[in-house]
Amino acid sequence: MKTAKMILDRDYRIGKVDDRLFGSFIEHLGRAVYGGIYEPGHPLADELGFRTDVIEAVKNLGVPVVRYPGGNFVSGFRWEDSVGPAAERPRRLDLAWFTTETNEVGLHEFAAWAEKVGAEVMYAVNLGTRGPEQARDVVEYANHRGGSALSDRRIANGRREPFDIRLWCLGNEMDGPWQMGQKTAVEYGRTANEAAKMMKWVDPTIEVVACGSSSSEMPTFGDWELTMLNECYDNIDYVSLHRYYGNPTGDTAGFLARTMDMDDFIHTMGSICDAVKGKKHSKKQVQLSFDEWNVWYHSNEQDREIWKREKWDRALPLLEDVYNFEDALLVGSMLITLLRNADRVRIACLAQLVNVIAPIMTRSGGGCWAQTIYYPFLHASRYGRGTALRAVVDSPVYDCRDYEGVPVIDAAAVLGDDGGVTVFCVNRDLAEDCMLALDLRSFGDLRMRDHLLLHHDDVKAVNTEADPRQVCPSSLPTAAVDGGRAQIRLPALSWNVLRFERA
Repeated sequence: MKTAKMILDRDYRIGKVDDRLFGSFIEHLGRAVYGGIYEPGHPLADELGFRTDVIEAVKNLGVPVVRYPGGNFVSGFRWEDSVGPAAERPRRLDLAWFTTETNEVGLHEFAAWAEKVGAEVMYAVNLGTRGPEQARDVVEYANHRGGSALSDRRIANGRREPFDIRLWCLGNEMDGPWQMGQKTAVEYGRTANEAAKMMKWVDPTIEVVACGSSSSEMPTFGDWELTMLNECYDNIDYVSLHRYYGNPTGDTAGFLARTMDMDDFIHTMGSICDAVKGKKHSKKQVQLSFDEWNVWYHSNEQDREIWKREKWDRALPLLEDVYNFEDALLVGSMLITLLRNADRVRIACLAQLVNVIAPIMTRSGGGCWAQTIYYPFLHASRYGRGTALRAVVDSPVYDCRDYEGVPVIDAAAVLGDDGGVTVFCVNRDLAEDCMLALDLRSFGDLRMRDHLLLHHDDVKAVNTEADPRQVCPSSLPTAAVDGGRAQIRLPALSWNVLRFERA
């Protein structure tokens, strides 16, 4: 059996984990809204038409913030369409996803849903086909107390108190040729700067996220960030990162190594932000918002067929990836990567939340179930809050097609406010268990409370409505902690949560 060592110390601190690291995303795309969170007439729909089974599944995840309403969708969105009497709202062609948007669910309804699940709204403004004026208008509508035309319009529409939205995205993936209103870095930087400035004049308490390049694989990556930040650095607070991974070739070892790329992406983006900070002689540090991340590839061919048959219909069943066990392992490693970079990545959004590349699936008129990726996210959200610790890990390594020296044991640790310690580990080895020698001596007298495990012998195993527990967590016997040391067996191909509490 392979062996690995990990040393943790209460003084090896990365930084406080921002609760918003466990955010998610709902876009007007596919069945995320219509048939996902919202389905009037469903046996479990509440008085507003929201599915209560979905509400409970989201509440269980403890998602603190949800990005809305897009995504690519937002670059053609008129926010005014989504307020006022629902029966009077216009139906619009959505050029992002080639569907028809009915605007049945808009700002007021989504804010009500967010309150039900205990989340804040992270609202994206359209800087594709629109600009700074419409951006400042929606801030006034949402956040100004009253006494102006737009805030009074909100009150007339049934919401006396402001929505008090704290976090705003300045457009979406604006360097992408698929984006409505695609811009050059200079064009976007100037637009984002003016939008941020005017939005903060309306409400100085808000924070704003500027668009980084759509992907680290874009030819614009790097130069885009340097150029646009040169235009808007002083008025923005975060830069966005987006990254999705797939495994179309079935190379499990290479697939599970993809977080090597994710870690490098984060470090590169932080370095670019700091280069602009230095150039501007600024004391302000711009942080990172990893506001789209997940596995995404299973539904690509299916979506092409749907568009051939049903283009311009309402709520097409798009991007409905069915996630397997190996996807859950990579999602776990992506969460570990975010925790290891918690000093720089303050916000992150699993994209998305319901039906669309999502941990939660529904059937119209039927059930609601958790996909495999639900469980690592649940564990990280529930037990990953506190102070991220810099784990010193000595692990065996392996090489694959795209990476060399991939650690077999991928791990992160968090010190809880109660003095307990949680260690998250993925064993990437396809065949061998690994014995982890864990050194916890600096934390005083601890005992092991739980060893939560996600494992399946078949990496392609999935959860379905008929068999929703095919891939689900179990508990292993806890190991003894002797003199601050513990020996813990990590099964091959497994997600592990090791929880320690004060004795």
